[in-house]
Amino acid sequence: MEVRMSKIGLFYGSSTSQTEYVAYDIRDMIDAHLGPDTVTIHNVGSNGMNAMLEYSYLILGIPTWDIGQLQVDWDIKWDELESLDLTGHKVAVFGMGDQYGYPDTYLDAAGMLAETVLALGGELVGYTPVDESYQFGVSLFTDGDSFMGLALDEDHQPKLTKERLDAWVEQVLTAFGLIEKATSTVHE
Repeated sequence: MEVRMSKIGLFYGSSTSQTEYVAYDIRDMIDAHLGPDTVTIHNVGSNGMNAMLEYSYLILGIPTWDIGQLQVDWDIKWDELESLDLTGHKVAVFGMGDQYGYPDTYLDAAGMLAETVLALGGELVGYTPVDESYQFGVSLFTDGDSFMGLALDEDHQPKLTKERLDAWVEQVLTAFGLIEKATSTVHE
């Protein structure tokens, strides 16, 4: 596999640590593909949004809080995020949510984030299919038959997380142009 080295900025907000744990899992998976120090992790609660502009490649992680709300750290920094110009940046979003407890707002915060990335000129990559393993009513994170990134439910489907992450990380690295296209069960 031919590899071009480049830094990736991974920004996450987390109130219960689930999104944080997944962010570090993603970092470790990328390290396995590209070597250490490829990903720099930023907790949105303690970093300014302008740091995103230092990276050509971004991975953003956000849980949906309460009934379709932004996680508190993202909410506090939202105006700062909306002031950025992400033109030329490839961006992948992963969302955390509870599809059974909140079936009509599942991953809405991730949907708001993905739509904002697009409005700011970013190129969204890492779409994943909405398949029969998901059981929810409505989500702002969907675009037709796809999620606008990776949809995770650690509350009810933790056993599916690793498989979903493995496929998605490979897909995102391919879309970033950092690894050659590999056979994957997840499509662009």
